[in-house]
Amino acid sequence: MKKFGLIGYPLTHSFSKKYFAEKFALDGISDCQYDLYEMADVSENLPALLEMPGLRGLNVTIPHKQAVLPFLSRLDSSAEKVGAVNVIRVEADRSLTGFNSDYYGFRQSLEEWFLKEEGGKQERGSHPRSVSSQTALKALILGTGGASKAVVAALNDLGISHKMVSRTKTADTLTYDELPGQLADYKLIVNCSPVGTYPRVDEAPALPYEELTAHHWLYDLVYNPAETLFMRRGLKRGAHVLNGHQMLVLQAEKAWEIWQENYR
Repeated sequence: MKKFGLIGYPLTHSFSKKYFAEKFALDGISDCQYDLYEMADVSENLPALLEMPGLRGLNVTIPHKQAVLPFLSRLDSSAEKVGAVNVIRVEADRSLTGFNSDYYGFRQSLEEWFLKEEGGKQERGSHPRSVSSQTALKALILGTGGASKAVVAALNDLGISHKMVSRTKTADTLTYDELPGQLADYKLIVNCSPVGTYPRVDEAPALPYEELTAHHWLYDLVYNPAETLFMRRGLKRGAHVLNGHQMLVLQAEKAWEIWQENYR
């Protein structure tokens, strides 16, 4: 039996477990199983897990995306760009390679969504085109936590200039109080904060929503609820909106692709 799973703490709910259980059932995959491995400390618990017979790969979620780095033999370019790992592949020689499928999921979903809205077409798997080659696009990234790292890496590779927004002022960030009067310069706004996540669905990032127009794209990495208050407020102003579900699906499929590369 080939074994896969998710490590993190706490694991109160898991998109990954449900997703892969359904995938295995729909695709008739009977020799694979996906489990949750809740662990508070990877230094104490991960070594034993890595010795489990049949282990082929792991997803990694908070708070371990950087804590797992000392256990890895090498990093894929995606993990190097982001500085964090959310996919581990166990190689045939039992060495470990780290990847970041969040980077791939966000980048691909942003490309497909933007190109669709612009009326362009791009076949999945073709060479990605720079969004900035089609329009002068600047982005605001709401939140500076771990979720923003993959977004920053993807935007850098797409040539999209961006500014981080935080509640705390630093030399490299804007505060929410500084946003009024500036939204016209930033057509893409990506919410990387947990604001608006269930059960606190009546909350939204503190934007001057009255400045939004039909020329804005609001991408919320939150996927529960499917339509956040951030998105609803954007829709009222005519903005395009997208939640984080497609990114989750794409990153999960990328993880599966990564795991299968050595075991086809």
